[in-house]
Amino acid sequence: MLTDCAALAPCLSFPIWRCQDPRGSQTLTPSRQPVCLHLRLEFKGSSICSKAPPAAAGSWQASPCLSFFCRQTRGPAGRDNLQAPLPHLSGESPRKDWAMKLLVALLALVAPGFSLENGLMRTPPMGWLAWERYRCSINCHEDPDNCINERLFMAMADRLAEDGWRELGYVYVNIDDCWMALQRDEGGVLVPDPERFPSGIRALADYVHSRGLKLGIYGDMGSMTCMGYPGTTLATVALDAQTFASWGVDMLKLDGCYSSSLERALGYPAMAKALNNTGRPIGYSCSWPAYDGGLPPEVNYTLLADICNLWRNFDDIEDSWQSVLSIVDWFSEHQDVLQPMAGPGHWNDPDMLLIGNYGLSFEQAKAQMALWTVLAAPLFMSTDLRAISPQNVDILQNKLMIRINQDPLGIQGRRVLKTKHHIEVFVRPLSKDASAVVFFSRRTDMPYRYRTSLGALNFTGHALYEAQDVYTENVISGLTRDTDFTVVINPSGVVMWHVYPIVGKESLPWL
Repeated sequence: MLTDCAALAPCLSFPIWRCQDPRGSQTLTPSRQPVCLHLRLEFKGSSICSKAPPAAAGSWQASPCLSFFCRQTRGPAGRDNLQAPLPHLSGESPRKDWAMKLLVALLALVAPGFSLENGLMRTPPMGWLAWERYRCSINCHEDPDNCINERLFMAMADRLAEDGWRELGYVYVNIDDCWMALQRDEGGVLVPDPERFPSGIRALADYVHSRGLKLGIYGDMGSMTCMGYPGTTLATVALDAQTFASWGVDMLKLDGCYSSSLERALGYPAMAKALNNTGRPIGYSCSWPAYDGGLPPEVNYTLLADICNLWRNFDDIEDSWQSVLSIVDWFSEHQDVLQPMAGPGHWNDPDMLLIGNYGLSFEQAKAQMALWTVLAAPLFMSTDLRAISPQNVDILQNKLMIRINQDPLGIQGRRVLKTKHHIEVFVRPLSKDASAVVFFSRRTDMPYRYRTSLGALNFTGHALYEAQDVYTENVISGLTRDTDFTVVINPSGVVMWHVYPIVGKESLPWL
């Protein structure tokens, strides 16, 4: 099978080393060559190095037990092509797992120096996303107002533009899975379902833009999307990026169903470069880490921060409080890894807001909004904005909450305290020496009176503080780091404070 090298790497450049053979053969110095690679892992027992690279085959081996083979042919228009199947792994299953991990880690190390840096999403993106509320509902004959079709996205754009959402920062209208036809066209181009999107994506983008909003679209770095529609393969990355740009798309969510670790390791960086090459600013949401366990060494967050604007780390959210808790638990348990990687232009994404749907109580809805905000998370609603209750609108349109979420420092908060009474405290540093503090109760019995001080929450210095309750707007004055205070937290609920020093408070943007 003949594959265009550019679709695979494209033509990685990296140092080639020869280590010393334990039997005493020569050692070579490093050189640097551009190569298109076919990668094959082999297990060589105790051997550390191989013989010199045969000139004709262009192969070499590096320690430990990792073989690279490059076999180039001349392709159409003089392009170098790689004639080889996908990597072959030999050996026992545990060794194969280890080998694949090593291969993916190596690809991250040798990937060409490239940074997305599209200037987008300097604060966490905000908008509306179809998946949680509408999933893959495609029976538009029975339920035309609640299926995945162009009318739904136009209706949500209308609500964002007319009901005060846009002015608060909710500007993305994002399509998820199930928008495509089941086959690409004769030219290999992705096309929308002709019955559900008869006007095409370009026309939908034009409509969304006319409302002062941005359009996001969905793809999958694999042979198929999660719901079985055409995926983006290594061979179609550039074509799909150019297609999205030609339609006027403003954001791409690239999922990872039906793909291997190797395909993801090659494909996600390739798509970042392809999006840049279109010349259109397109925000890039990567699901890559969620498919590789979410943690190092399988996940290279330094690389992700260079090539993606945001990334899904963990499981899909479901419309339940238990799902919210599982996400909060995972982010808290691994905060030492995750928290340093968030910042302007690159964000951890715990998934959509459930507020306005069926699975959360009023207190739980307030808790999700506060916890997502303290985590500096993207705020993507996924509910029917045509029927959302005023109570839930108040949560989602809380101006102080949104200002905290959009703080220009872009620092993700951390859980700083977990008590035996099932109370947890999260703190997020903000600009102008302010902080957001979330007191979170996992209790299910009754409101709990929690007594503490700012000093117990790692506040330092001798400043005099005020705190404004983000939900009630009440102001608590005269706080020092040693002042004891009590907050009353409802079961499965939160109290959220915006804490700021009162000296020079006239310069604070919040007041």
